[in-house]
Amino acid sequence: METITELLRIAREAPSSPCLSLYQPTHRTIPERAQDRIRFRNLLKTLAERLRAAYPDADAEALLAPYRALAEDERYWASTLDGLAVFGAAGFFRAVRLQRPVPERAVVADTFHLKPLLRIQQSADRYQVLGLSRDAAKLFEGNRDVLDEVELHPEAAKAIDAALDEERKEPHVSIWTYRAAGPQAGAGVQHGTGGEKDQEQEIEHRRFFRAVDRAILEHHSRPSGLPLLLAALPENQAAFRALSRNPFLLDGGRIDADPDALSRHELRRRVWQVLEPHYLARLAGLVDMFGAARARALGADALPRVAEAAAAGRVATLLVEAEREIPGHLDRATGAVSPASGGADDLLDDVAELALEAGGQVIVVPSARMPTQSGVAAIYRY
Repeated sequence: METITELLRIAREAPSSPCLSLYQPTHRTIPERAQDRIRFRNLLKTLAERLRAAYPDADAEALLAPYRALAEDERYWASTLDGLAVFGAAGFFRAVRLQRPVPERAVVADTFHLKPLLRIQQSADRYQVLGLSRDAAKLFEGNRDVLDEVELHPEAAKAIDAALDEERKEPHVSIWTYRAAGPQAGAGVQHGTGGEKDQEQEIEHRRFFRAVDRAILEHHSRPSGLPLLLAALPENQAAFRALSRNPFLLDGGRIDADPDALSRHELRRRVWQVLEPHYLARLAGLVDMFGAARARALGADALPRVAEAAAAGRVATLLVEAEREIPGHLDRATGAVSPASGGADDLLDDVAELALEAGGQVIVVPSARMPTQSGVAAIYRY
């Protein structure tokens, strides 16, 4: 299953129009979960109507068939999270469970509707946790409210399994000598089974930890850019950190416990207890940076000015207020904005997309931590 980052990349490279995008909130528990498939079918009807109206020559039945198959997949609906995003086009279909609720959307257009995913991807409270023992590794992803185990990338899982197989096959050498005389002549005496065996095992554990470190960095930390915390017994914490080359592993991000001995709720609670100071410090630093930039005329919070700067590629960092929407229309070439009533695009998302396309950093910030009242705060490159 792709991560949000991977899905965004794949969706941007998707085949030609029409592109179908469906979003809906879902539920983890029953009886609320029982309504999710009903809501999905209703949204699917809306999607079908909009497809036939906007693209009458398209093969609607072929495009909608994967959506209908998903609606009938009881196993899929038995393990939903907090939201769902489904994308379809000719020869293309992806469904991803989300850790945050999303507004209901049924969009048919020349490109996929990706803005709700962008909001989730850029939220400042997201993180990953590596649960590690001497013969197992699990990866979790979460935010301040939820934590879920994620499926390892196939190449990461392959590398970790190979390291485990190598460790299991590694021979442990024992040396025997024989007494030449005395009452126990000929009896065997074993040497090297204490310290030498322990040393061999330590070498094998380090080999396993290096394989885990490389796999997580290459296939999860770098693609996601998320901070990584480590949940492991103290001796494994020390050994892993001594050899890790993962720059996303937080120096103070340690949970000194066997992750399998903690409930998911307790692990999330302990992780957020460790991470929250880092999270608040990061937000405070960004707010300070914005204040300093604005004092030098290198920052702004007026949406029209920020939109023009984003279109010109001047926005280095953009703070966007979470849960805030400002309906309107954006001229992507000039950055000119015009207000509109409900049903129009969200200007905050449109400006954020422009900033990202120009290589800027976008961070979704809780309302209580935003340094402005406008929904945006931009730091300019020049």
